[in-house]
Amino acid sequence: MSPTSNHSDGVDQAHVHTKDLEGVTEDEYLDGGVDSEEPAPAPAGGAEKRQKKIAVLTSGGDSAGMNAAVRAVVRQAIARGCQAYIIREGWEGLVRGNTSEPTPAPTRPSSAVQSPVLGPTSNSKSVSFSSLPPSKQIELDAAAAAAALDADHVDLGNGVEYTSADEVAPLSDAPLSFGFGGLLRDGAGEGDLEEMAAHGMQNVVVADEVDEQGRSLKGRYIVRVGWDDVRGWLGEGGTLIGSSRCPSFRTREGRLQAAHNLIKYGIDCLAVCGGDGSLTGADKLRGEWPSLVEELYNEGKIDDAQKVAFGHLNIVGLVGSIDNDMSMTDLTIGALTALHRICESIDSISSTASSHSRAFVIEVMGRHCGWLALLAGIATGADFIFIPENPPATEDWETEMCDLLKSHRSVGKRKSIVIVAEGALDRNLKAIKPDYVKKILVDRLGLDTRVTTLGHTQRGGVPCAYDRILPTLQGVQAVQALLDATPETPSYMIGTQENKIIKVPLLEAVAQTQAVAAAIEHKDFAKAMSYRDSEFQEMLQAFNISSSLAISQHVPKDKRLRIGLIHVGAPAGGMNAATRQAVRFCHNRGHTPVAIYNGFEGLLDDNVAELSWLRVDTWTTRGGSELGTNRSLPSIDIGNVAAGFQRHGLDALLVVGGFEAFHSVLIMEQNRANYPSFQIPMIHLPATISNNVPLTDFSLGSDTSLNALVDACDAIKQSASASRNRVFVVETQGGMSGYIATMGALATGAVLVYTPEDGISLSVLQEDVEFLRKRYQLDVKGKSEGRLVIKSEKSSHIYTTEVLTKIFKEEGKELFDARSASLGHTLQGGVPSPLDRTRAARLSLRCMQFLEQHGTPNAQAAHKGKTRKYSTETATMIAIRGSKIVYATMDEVLKVTDMKLRRGKMEWWSDIKRLAEVMGGRSGLIASG
Repeated sequence: MSPTSNHSDGVDQAHVHTKDLEGVTEDEYLDGGVDSEEPAPAPAGGAEKRQKKIAVLTSGGDSAGMNAAVRAVVRQAIARGCQAYIIREGWEGLVRGNTSEPTPAPTRPSSAVQSPVLGPTSNSKSVSFSSLPPSKQIELDAAAAAAALDADHVDLGNGVEYTSADEVAPLSDAPLSFGFGGLLRDGAGEGDLEEMAAHGMQNVVVADEVDEQGRSLKGRYIVRVGWDDVRGWLGEGGTLIGSSRCPSFRTREGRLQAAHNLIKYGIDCLAVCGGDGSLTGADKLRGEWPSLVEELYNEGKIDDAQKVAFGHLNIVGLVGSIDNDMSMTDLTIGALTALHRICESIDSISSTASSHSRAFVIEVMGRHCGWLALLAGIATGADFIFIPENPPATEDWETEMCDLLKSHRSVGKRKSIVIVAEGALDRNLKAIKPDYVKKILVDRLGLDTRVTTLGHTQRGGVPCAYDRILPTLQGVQAVQALLDATPETPSYMIGTQENKIIKVPLLEAVAQTQAVAAAIEHKDFAKAMSYRDSEFQEMLQAFNISSSLAISQHVPKDKRLRIGLIHVGAPAGGMNAATRQAVRFCHNRGHTPVAIYNGFEGLLDDNVAELSWLRVDTWTTRGGSELGTNRSLPSIDIGNVAAGFQRHGLDALLVVGGFEAFHSVLIMEQNRANYPSFQIPMIHLPATISNNVPLTDFSLGSDTSLNALVDACDAIKQSASASRNRVFVVETQGGMSGYIATMGALATGAVLVYTPEDGISLSVLQEDVEFLRKRYQLDVKGKSEGRLVIKSEKSSHIYTTEVLTKIFKEEGKELFDARSASLGHTLQGGVPSPLDRTRAARLSLRCMQFLEQHGTPNAQAAHKGKTRKYSTETATMIAIRGSKIVYATMDEVLKVTDMKLRRGKMEWWSDIKRLAEVMGGRSGLIASG
């Protein structure tokens, strides 16, 4: 079904499907009006199926990424053939429902391009469902429910079944807008003319009273939304649909009203994005649902058909919390963006602290969870941290802290940074406050000390790349969980472990989260730590090692190693952070860190030196490669490289870099029989913006690169929308890997993405041009819309960025213009993201532990000229695989490697390209043809 313009001259009006419009009076309903927001009541006998209705709300504290989650739920619901609703102001809005009187029907210009409604074609005239009086809404819902009691799937006349995750509903059959998207995005609230008049403000214009089409959000909390109503939400912080605490929902009366409102609008699938309190409330509502329905029926508020049709409620939880305090998931929505804000602030403070040789005590959020304080400590190179789960080791923590900071100052460190989580406690559960910490540092150490409380700056701002990708992936999974739910299945929470989206029983996750607080209250800190995931515990170990100068952890002298550190390949964010952690590990354990500058070329030139503890202190925040790096492999002079290992007495080797680094370890492992000096443990830590290292899901630097891409595309998209409809073709780096382009497209809301894996063909290009033309034809006339096309640099040698831009510009004609932008090496530079810094510390710690376990002291000298036994297990790569960190031998990596194309044979993100096109609308609109 192709989209049709609504011109009055010569067009068969019977085949014109208009946008759903709010605000038609009951008289207009009886006389006939515009097409209905809801499908017409199904005829008796169940000839048509009842359409699924999915609502999403945000509750509790706001967090960056909530809007991306709402967008994902809305668009995925529509793509799966369902109706999408948003509930404003969280549980409060659900309890309130819609109390506003119908607004006047807007005047529609005859030239306006309208979009069809989702549902079977109908020539009958009707009006917007939500504009009808509640009695009429209930009457229509009851009729539809009675006709669909046996429905187990939805067939909307286009062959799409919501039970099939592989099918996409044609976008031309979906409602593009119900007109409230602009009001939501502009922050329209509850303007009260009477209240303003009472305060002498009669002449003040209330911008949110109505929009230019006569719509208003006043008194309207359950709002149906279309595809374009959530356009541009990816890059918005906070939650555009509002969040509030709701005391009334804690009462049964409040939950009864909430249940009535859901049934009134035919909603039986609810996605809730919030913290543990919000999700607990969601599960409580589901648990009480049968009794609530029974009570509503006994009170005469619902009829027999509704009682049967809405016998159970499907609930799914998405965790939005900047504290990252939910158990059974590695990351919550908004936590990483909050970490970005914290690191940006501390990075700025650090320069001032160093300039004046000051100490800074910085308070960050985290009532019952120290995740933000811990990871900020690692990412910024802080000296000391206070977190609730793991108080200082001794009761006299003041002396413990002062001794540590004094040791740092004694080796020449000019600044001191102490991070305090707001819920920090000592071992006797006495609160540790920043001002008291400052007093101790001033009185005992005489340090010029300042206190900075970051407060709510941590909540706000533009979401980082990961807080656009993660909620999108989780939102899609949430819709799937709702559609799969049965009365027997538990309520699920969507979470993540390493790089795997998971669903876990909601109550189990909430119970474990609350158990952490209980364990802390009982001073059982070991138990509290046991509830945290392995990443949290490893991060704490990494911080303690990186901060300590004590010699108590040194291994015996006869077990101390000389460990070589080398960077190979192109620079990537996180390389220096990994090296810093490796050096600090060496000093903590008594080993000697040997830096090889400028890669294998530097080894041949004997550009080698030992690194001190202080030398690497500020490296965690530095981009690029402080050791220097290039693409030269050991094969440039394999014999002299081996001789260099002997000359400098290397007992183990850490290689940080991309595909060349993997290839280097492979070459040395394959030459062990010929060169005994390579018969030492060596490990590759992947670091490349392209993320093209085989087997591992993530490489250091890829997150930094994605954030650089997102920042650039946000600015480009703003430019594209400012003057006229414009398409920007943005070229990214990535070699023969499309990771950056694919994930960047998902994070920026790009409508098209081209990758080397799929290439570009003439037929695909024709489809893409047709999609852009159709898409711009569906836009509201007179409102500029910018759109992004992401192209990986090596997607095609024929269809270059310049050629694509010219084609789009030519074919766009009067509909849209086209421009190009090549981001180039800007994706390699800049300050490493907090995720790359902390991931570097964790993986580097694991690498060093591996080398320590397998290393032999004086390996080059003790076995010179002798035949030694060695194992292929000692030449490995550390890799993130799904929900695990593994050590893979070179043979295991080689089996899944395409050496010619310099990438893996199978990539976990290959299906993301299709998802990006679904979320951008291409799949649905192409399906319309």
